[in-house]
Amino acid sequence: MAKDNYKGFGSRAIHAGQKPDPSTGAIMTPVYQTSTYAQPSPGEFVGRYDYARTDNPTRHALEDNLAALEGGSHGVTFGSGCAATTSIIHLLQSGDHVLMSDDVYGGTFRIFDTIFKQLGIQYSQVDMTDHDKFAAGVQENTKLIWIETPSNPTLKVIDIEFASSLAKKSGALLSVDNTFATPYLQNPLALGADLVCHSCTKYLGGHSDVIGGAIITNDSELHSRLQFIQNAIGNVPGPWDCFLLLRSTKTLHVRMDRHCDNAEKIVQFLSEARGVEQIMYPGLPSHGQHELAAKQM
Repeated sequence: MAKDNYKGFGSRAIHAGQKPDPSTGAIMTPVYQTSTYAQPSPGEFVGRYDYARTDNPTRHALEDNLAALEGGSHGVTFGSGCAATTSIIHLLQSGDHVLMSDDVYGGTFRIFDTIFKQLGIQYSQVDMTDHDKFAAGVQENTKLIWIETPSNPTLKVIDIEFASSLAKKSGALLSVDNTFATPYLQNPLALGADLVCHSCTKYLGGHSDVIGGAIITNDSELHSRLQFIQNAIGNVPGPWDCFLLLRSTKTLHVRMDRHCDNAEKIVQFLSEARGVEQIMYPGLPSHGQHELAAKQM
């Protein structure tokens, strides 16, 4: 469980979930490159660690760090963003329906369409920027509403609070892929989401040298179920990957400010360029979803 005593985002990015190494006092979380842990006697373990697939101190620090950044209580990390997505779908049963936005990451669509559809998990897609179509897409057996906002690749902005109200009315879970915005620009849990999903490979990692995924939640029961899935399936990140991501989150706020500044400059250039028919950038006041983007991001 993430315990955060740091108020500023930058302080949380640097410190949350991490304590000096008890054996040496090192301020950087070590890479605990071990598969097993010492047992005083068979089946007796010291502390919370017994086997590295189940838990690892470097991974534990990363999970608490990411949870603190999202304003959540619990974090679970995975070997990739697709592994995180897959783990959320494993919360469902055959016959359940997933309502998904019509613009999602291609890897996400592939998971639903070619892996879980054959196992009886149904899905449909709808333009969630249209609230009437969004509401009409919810079925009696809808158990999960899956959104990306801003979406990949066309940067559609979906109203998270509206999605949350639909999910609560239908008894479905709301999962928000927050990869593009990152916790620095958007906190879906505060807007009613049950689960926040990340591909850590993108902005969270930021250096093109690590693959990873994460899920953040405030729900203790969901956290326990996801931990069970994480351990049972074994789709865990290695300790070195976790170390690299902890390195990366320390500069997330600085990097995202520069990303936003650069995006504005690119948009300004494109706005004045000949032959450009459309600019899909919610930061533009002329963008149809600018007000919503400004409200929830």
